[in-house]
Amino acid sequence: MTTATQGASWRDSLPAGMRPYLEAGPLAALFLGMSSGFPYAMIGATLTTRLAQDNIEKSTITAFALVFLAYNFKWLWAWIIDGITLPIIGRLGHRVSWMLVLGLFVMAAVVNLALVDPADGIQGVVTAAILVGIAGASFDIIIDAYRIEILEPRQLGAGSGMVQYGWRIGSAGAGAIALVVAARYGWEAAYMACALIALPAMITALVMGEPKRHKEIASGGGVKKVIAAVWRPFVEFFNRRGAFLVLLFILMHKIGDTLANLTFRLLFEDLGFSNDEIAIYDVGVGFWAYLIGIFIGGWMYSKLGLKKSVMWCLILMAVSNFSFALLAAAGDSNLGMAAAIGFENLASGAGGVCVVAYFSALCDLRFTASQYALISAAASIVGRVLTGTTAGSLIEGMGYVNFYLLTTAIAVPGILLFWALMHFGLVDSSIGSAGKEGAGDVTNEDPTAPTEPKTQG
Repeated sequence: MTTATQGASWRDSLPAGMRPYLEAGPLAALFLGMSSGFPYAMIGATLTTRLAQDNIEKSTITAFALVFLAYNFKWLWAWIIDGITLPIIGRLGHRVSWMLVLGLFVMAAVVNLALVDPADGIQGVVTAAILVGIAGASFDIIIDAYRIEILEPRQLGAGSGMVQYGWRIGSAGAGAIALVVAARYGWEAAYMACALIALPAMITALVMGEPKRHKEIASGGGVKKVIAAVWRPFVEFFNRRGAFLVLLFILMHKIGDTLANLTFRLLFEDLGFSNDEIAIYDVGVGFWAYLIGIFIGGWMYSKLGLKKSVMWCLILMAVSNFSFALLAAAGDSNLGMAAAIGFENLASGAGGVCVVAYFSALCDLRFTASQYALISAAASIVGRVLTGTTAGSLIEGMGYVNFYLLTTAIAVPGILLFWALMHFGLVDSSIGSAGKEGAGDVTNEDPTAPTEPKTQG
């Protein structure tokens, strides 16, 4: 019996819902996610703790949230990763070489942040944090592109789930490692230790090699390839039937969910929950419910297919907002809080998997880095802007119950729009080659050439 046969037999003995997670592509996505999550922690909670312990003013510390804007604007330079082949190291493969170079960039940026002393002036910390933000966002670009291209269309759900598991492990692990090491050896050593979390993605790329489904933008390369990388991702996407409606769905599908999520802690405080209760239910129950939701999302995607799983998850996420209207009406209820938090995190975990899988399937394999960077930025920007400018005033004006009913209502147009996309066949017609079987068989084709492989049901 061959090794491959033994591996297949071993997986076949497991429950059907677990098998997709133990294939090579989804397992690789787990390690990619670990490396994707740690830079976020370095400029998030970890940096906040470090600055607080150095007695930096709170207003200055909170201003560091602006560093995360790099993740919203990563599409501005994502075309570089699609269009430019690196010299010398590029012989390892287009995606593999970029993974190694950007991994080293992230490690260097984190080490640089480690060596900056806040006591010498905050400007040096600001510059170093911005570099980590840019490096982390760039690392995200290549990680997303590599993940999408190593996964077959049927694996997009499990792969999306595994990358989210990995992201949670990487971000939480980096935060924990930083605190433990800093308490014993100082913040410089802590950041240097965390820089090593870039290695799982780099090693994964070396082990897995160049994605078989990766397509070069155009034969000939050079200036033609670079120019095509800048404008062809837009042209290719909007040439698809229903592209503008798909873009509208991307922009609006998560507005209600984002509005609701920011306000949960405000609700808990005003309802009179103690810090211990918030820790137990919001952090404890919510964390495990989210992990379970991720698994459920992968199972739904494999069993129901792309369209039905996304539709059900959109409905579940809308209902989860309604559950907080019920909690606001019920008042200080531990059971109500546990139920609302648990259901919301289950829905968010499942929805994150299925929607991310759908957005991954929208990419063309010639422009994976550019198109996914654009899609992911569009999916979050509207909700973040509206949340930051309107959530507080809405709560003050209408109260929590009506606010959460409003967020539920705001989610309905996205559900109806996706139903319309399904009904008129626009989900299928808008899928890119990343979501189509057999799309990775041809390489070095011209970017104007259409692809019509079979899509996943």
